[in-house]
Amino acid sequence: MQFSLLTLGCDKNTVDSERYLASLIEHGATVAAEPGDADVIIVNTCGFIDAAKQDSIDAIVNAGRLKADGACRAVIAVGCMVERHKGELQAALPEVDAFLGASECDQLVPMLIERGLLESEILAHPGERVFAGGMPHVRYLKVSEGCDHGCAFCAIPLMRGKHRSFALDDIVREAQLLELQGAKEVNLVAQDLAHYGRDRRDGVGLPELLQALVRETSIPWFRNLYLYSAGITPKLIELIASEPRILRYLDTPMQHGSDRMLKAMRRPERQASIRERITRYREAVPELAIRTTVIVGFPGETDDDVDQLCDFLEELALERVGVFAYSPQEGTRAAQMEDDVPDSLKRERLERVSELQRAITAERYEARVGVRTTALVDRAAADGEPALARLPWQADDIDGVTRLDVDAQPGTFADVDVTATLDDYDFAARLIRVRPDVVPAPVPSRRRALPLATTAGSYGR
Repeated sequence: MQFSLLTLGCDKNTVDSERYLASLIEHGATVAAEPGDADVIIVNTCGFIDAAKQDSIDAIVNAGRLKADGACRAVIAVGCMVERHKGELQAALPEVDAFLGASECDQLVPMLIERGLLESEILAHPGERVFAGGMPHVRYLKVSEGCDHGCAFCAIPLMRGKHRSFALDDIVREAQLLELQGAKEVNLVAQDLAHYGRDRRDGVGLPELLQALVRETSIPWFRNLYLYSAGITPKLIELIASEPRILRYLDTPMQHGSDRMLKAMRRPERQASIRERITRYREAVPELAIRTTVIVGFPGETDDDVDQLCDFLEELALERVGVFAYSPQEGTRAAQMEDDVPDSLKRERLERVSELQRAITAERYEARVGVRTTALVDRAAADGEPALARLPWQADDIDGVTRLDVDAQPGTFADVDVTATLDDYDFAARLIRVRPDVVPAPVPSRRRALPLATTAGSYGR
């Protein structure tokens, strides 16, 4: 069987797709060169916001056309949007052969076997995840599933369920597999990384998990993505300050700067607590880069609320802020409120906040010019374009890139001098030297127990 797998949505969906890939390949399936050549087309959907839902529906419809016109024998829709809207999708999209929600991912292979599309015999393969595209040296590691927070605007708990932390040993083993597959930067992802371990009640939290990952692998860079600041403990900050392989970077969602809006959104913090924590983080880790997200146009938001948000962003002077316009999501508390901010005003407020933050980011980034630091090369020079890399404060796909003055190979680290800012979020840098080795070998441990099948480290590159 040949299959094509399209992944939409966040990095957590990417991790899920890599598991689908491994499971399918384990049963003898191969990846089609083009979707039109596939026997089975699988669409991993996103249901987070309306635009993402529309992208998912468009992808399913396009797959249905290929089924009608080409070699495709089945279209399967999986993931978050299916979890929430399966009944509606089944009625609206009869061309789809099966719908499996995010909680039913283990049923994909048995269903394909039952329909005679996949062999039942398991073949040897090098692990539980297969690289699904992008850059093989940059990978994502999901440490928990679901969310217990009750934010009024968010549908994640409806799609992913309650928070469940994965076992530390399983996460370490998966990180070791990613290392064998060539990972140089591993981004830890969850709905709230800071919540890791609380449900397991074994004394293991995010600091202990990070310490285990550093101890049991040689992966040079670990990046923490998406932590509620209420769960960022002094122990975690001390670890970030002391361990060079844990990047001095925090992605912590704020969502607004008006206490009235934060309360309406059912967020756990207010201006005073956010201000105190940001100050404490920077005192402990002066080089720390902080990214956040905010929402404009939430029901009941006034011009005064937006003024407070802008004033607060100017005060905090964070490195990066993602700004989003509110859209109601079915089943959430906010969906029961009147969506009383017109779309035109949402766009106006979004542009105002974005422009303000663009200027703040430019000032923060200008202060980093002249710094000598480490860069991870993502793309070699080609077609007259320079090599592209990222600095420790530049997360993959969201924080811009750094252009190098000479060529270097993807997946290598280099010492560079930051020479200039470019555009809104990019840098230029001068190469000092390519680093042949960035971290020492890990100390052997009884925990280090990869199965023999994972030794084919080049698989999926």
